[in-house]
Amino acid sequence: MQEPRDPDSGTEQGAPVSATDGDGAVGYRGVTACHAVGISYRQLDYWARTGLVVPSVRDASGSGTQRLYSFRDLVVLKVVKRLLDAGVSLQNIRKAIEALRSRGVEDLAGITLISDGTTVYECRSPEEVVDLLQGGQGVFGIAIGGAFKEILGSLSHLPAEPAGTEPVPPVAADVVGDELAARRARRRAG
Repeated sequence: MQEPRDPDSGTEQGAPVSATDGDGAVGYRGVTACHAVGISYRQLDYWARTGLVVPSVRDASGSGTQRLYSFRDLVVLKVVKRLLDAGVSLQNIRKAIEALRSRGVEDLAGITLISDGTTVYECRSPEEVVDLLQGGQGVFGIAIGGAFKEILGSLSHLPAEPAGTEPVPPVAADVVGDELAARRARRRAG
């Protein structure tokens, strides 16, 4: 990803994010992430398996485990979707996402991505956007702060779960599996 050079520009304040959304206190399962971002589960799974956007709360660790995505992950997923919809190659999207990975939630909100279809430029102020467009570069832009607002709106009616929730370990065959079986075992024993 290219950055326009302007040492005097400051970082714009980002869109507010609730504490539970931005600090990783909650996570969102794959199906919820798909609904919030507007992608298929197949896309989500492919992007996770190929390392494009890996869930930062909890990755799948075998059959039956659920990936858990943070709010920041959902914003990055939304950016990937928008870049793909605009015709940017997956190779260039990977470069752009690598540059965004190190950013915090608040940093992401102040960034606008501008692309000419091949190169993705990162702009942090309206002046940088204007400079880039006046130079003849850039065809479309993605304001990440706008993606924040869309995701927050989508998540308002979708389920989340505490990030500290560990997957339930599989029950061994000789251990009683449910409450009804446990009651039967107690009656037989006593």
